[in-house]
Amino acid sequence: MTPPPPPTLLLPCLLSLLLLSLSSASFSSSSPATVCIVGSGISGSSLAHFLRKYSPEPSLVGTIRMFEKNAVVGGRMATVTIANETFEAGASVIHPLNYHLSNFTSLLELRRRIGDDDDDASIGIWNGEKFLFKTLNLNWDFPLVKFSLVKKIVSLVNAVKLFWRYGFSLLRMQRFVEASLNNFLKYYESFGTRPVFGRVEDMLNWSGLYNLTRRSLKDELVDAGLSSLLVQELVTVITRINYGQSTSMSGLAGAVSLAGSGGGLWSVEGGNWQIAAGLISSSNVELHLNEEICSVSHYGTYYELNSTKSSSYQCHVTVFATPLDELDIKYHPPISIPERKLQHTHTTFVRGLLNPAYFGMGTITEVPELVGTVEDPNIPFSCVSVLKKHSKGDITYKLFSRKPLDDNLLDQMFSIRKETIRIDWAAYPHYEPPEIFAPFMLDDWHLYYINTFESAASAMETGAVSAENMARLILSRVSAGVYSHISSKESSGFGGCKEDLHKDS
Repeated sequence: MTPPPPPTLLLPCLLSLLLLSLSSASFSSSSPATVCIVGSGISGSSLAHFLRKYSPEPSLVGTIRMFEKNAVVGGRMATVTIANETFEAGASVIHPLNYHLSNFTSLLELRRRIGDDDDDASIGIWNGEKFLFKTLNLNWDFPLVKFSLVKKIVSLVNAVKLFWRYGFSLLRMQRFVEASLNNFLKYYESFGTRPVFGRVEDMLNWSGLYNLTRRSLKDELVDAGLSSLLVQELVTVITRINYGQSTSMSGLAGAVSLAGSGGGLWSVEGGNWQIAAGLISSSNVELHLNEEICSVSHYGTYYELNSTKSSSYQCHVTVFATPLDELDIKYHPPISIPERKLQHTHTTFVRGLLNPAYFGMGTITEVPELVGTVEDPNIPFSCVSVLKKHSKGDITYKLFSRKPLDDNLLDQMFSIRKETIRIDWAAYPHYEPPEIFAPFMLDDWHLYYINTFESAASAMETGAVSAENMARLILSRVSAGVYSHISSKESSGFGGCKEDLHKDS
């Protein structure tokens, strides 16, 4: 008969068994996975929604923790208030074929704001010295313009003017956009025909969109038969407005940009950020506002996240739902993602009145409501547009530029300036074909990256599409018991956020 171990050895053995038991109970495949999401914009909020929606019963997903470094949710969906009016400051419009955003809006019972006035806005293409092209104005306060028949006639005249200048190239541009949209619509097919994608390249290849990320928009449009005049003027205006970039940007992002200039665009009354807020609220998310994650360490069966509030959190699954390109996060073990530059868009809101003399005009009614610009480094802004006419001499404008607009320039552009708001957005990737994609899975465990899909195209809907695929990917791997496997790698992480960086190395 084997004698019992001495008391001095029994206690450590019992403690070891107890700790092992607790560890197994906390991180076994029999208990729901704890998911941590970094970022509360459309990607993070959509992921939380789809994880809850797709998770079977009993749920594979338990607690969902979401970390947002700012005081409000929404990420790049944000608003400003001027003259008691709310205006979109970030992601602004939703396409009628953006089915995820449309479904979210209906699910959350939010009200749509249809941009009818935007469709009637006069447009001018400015080269820094003169207007190369202008449409007639439908929205200024001329009595006859109020009649629907007159408005239809003016709209017809504008259509004739556009066709006279650009010809059948307009139809070829429309066909190019429609072909891209039809391929994108494959991402809404049923699970039976749409696989789960582990790589961005596979996701794009399956839909027939990958080749558009390999060539420039200009090359794609030339091959599609568009005239150089249309590409240099109207197409350039659109890409500068929507992405702050020229037609040398990659073709898929360019196609998304062109689609965002069509009709039927809408937004959410009171701000698009409400979509993210509603999805988070309805998905039973443990939300941490004003808390920035500064390190992520992998400990075999779980991750430890440390925040700038000196708090630590343990998660089976960690998902980055925000661009990593300008974040200062420590990773252990180190991760490797390709370098990607972000395109900063400087958004300037001005309440006042444009100076028509700046544009060589005699009266404000001669200045188009949307002034777009061609590609010229001497032009200081990408566009200026009318957001709201409060009264005859009191108008709110929105300007986009690649660099900040200083007071001296604004005083030249505006004869009256009552209020000015400036915002610097790290808005989207700087597109340069051929695009290189970071992986969806940043390690061989459960560290994921939704926003790598932005290297294909950046929009609210593309964030939701990527998040939907990510939810399916996570659930398929969790259900297969991947996260219950004990890693054989040694792992010693960070105790805080002030140690040496292991970022993108």
